[in-house]
Amino acid sequence: MELVYRKEKTLFVLMLVLSLLLWAALLVGTAGMVALYMLLFFVSYCFAQSALVSYLKGTGVKITAQQFPDLKARIDACCARLDVEQVPDAYLLQMGGVFNAFATRFFGQHFIVLYSDVVDALEDKPDAINFYIGHELGHIKRKHLRWATLLAPAAALPLLGAAYARAREYTCDRHGFHACDDLASAQLGLAALAAGGKRWRDMSISNYVAQARESSGFWMSFHELVGDYPWLVKRMAVMRGLAQGKEIEQPARSGVAYLLALLVPRLGVGGGGGSLLAVLALVGVMAAVALPAYRDYEARARMGRAVAVGHEATAAVERYFYANGKAPATLEQAGFALADPSHAVQDLSVDAGNGVVRVFPSDLSYRGKAIAFTPSLDENKKVAWRCASEEIPAKLLPEECKQR
Repeated sequence: MELVYRKEKTLFVLMLVLSLLLWAALLVGTAGMVALYMLLFFVSYCFAQSALVSYLKGTGVKITAQQFPDLKARIDACCARLDVEQVPDAYLLQMGGVFNAFATRFFGQHFIVLYSDVVDALEDKPDAINFYIGHELGHIKRKHLRWATLLAPAAALPLLGAAYARAREYTCDRHGFHACDDLASAQLGLAALAAGGKRWRDMSISNYVAQARESSGFWMSFHELVGDYPWLVKRMAVMRGLAQGKEIEQPARSGVAYLLALLVPRLGVGGGGGSLLAVLALVGVMAAVALPAYRDYEARARMGRAVAVGHEATAAVERYFYANGKAPATLEQAGFALADPSHAVQDLSVDAGNGVVRVFPSDLSYRGKAIAFTPSLDENKKVAWRCASEEIPAKLLPEECKQR
């Protein structure tokens, strides 16, 4: 049986390519500052993840050959069956009735955590516990935790990030299925997750799987498309299909739901605390790139308006020159009156000796610095103007003013 869900590899390659491109763009766009931001967020991640691992070691019960040897034997057997060479440290944790398990990683060391209520609920069907163990080992074997930071940029993208997260869950369900001795055990494990610690024994899996037909509606389609987990009824249908040796055709989703989901970025925490920090780091880095870029955009717009005012002033000076054969002493003498409703210009001046018009932008960052319009006469005695500035960065000026 193929343990990797058919869509995961394709989605992984797409995520990797897009993430590498986005990381490269961030490195170039921030002149390498993204590395500093990531270092700061890595330090934050270390503190947050160390808190989780410390809590596990200080509160949970470590599963060993002496402590819960039955669970230890199951974990070792599942690792052998799934070809996981390094057996991760495992802990049993009481979570007040919550049914779940998870895998995490800290400085290269892997951990799996079983919630005690799941283990207790499946005491009569211990093989179903293998499904939970195998599922978490699937995350470790497929290196989902290790790739999380590198894939973080693409993981935040609408549709794609959530689709990859759901594909990982289907892959790990297949690992959980393969870890069980009985083909029906994986279904029982999911039944306990759906119905709780007692009612799962009387639950009709056929009726539960039939609920998947309702997932084709708009609302269920939309919330699945923006979520990290497939609907549990769909996961159950897949497990039942694997037990019967056949592929399950899932209900088609609403097309309108895809359009709306395209507007919703993924900010899920399906990859654990590390993925949340990676997303927060990405948001911080993107803000560090976007805010200076937006400020530059505004400055370029203001400089563009200032240059437009300069053109009006040079036109007045040019008319005065043609009429009088010399430059005016002042712009007022040339008949120019400043009309700048956008307040892009603080002041203008003209040099009576050479006719150079200087425009002083109102931008506080460049107060007192000028854009100079220098006139010259061509062979036909026609005035030509050259716009430039020695004091204002060329990237903020229109193309016509960048030639110095």
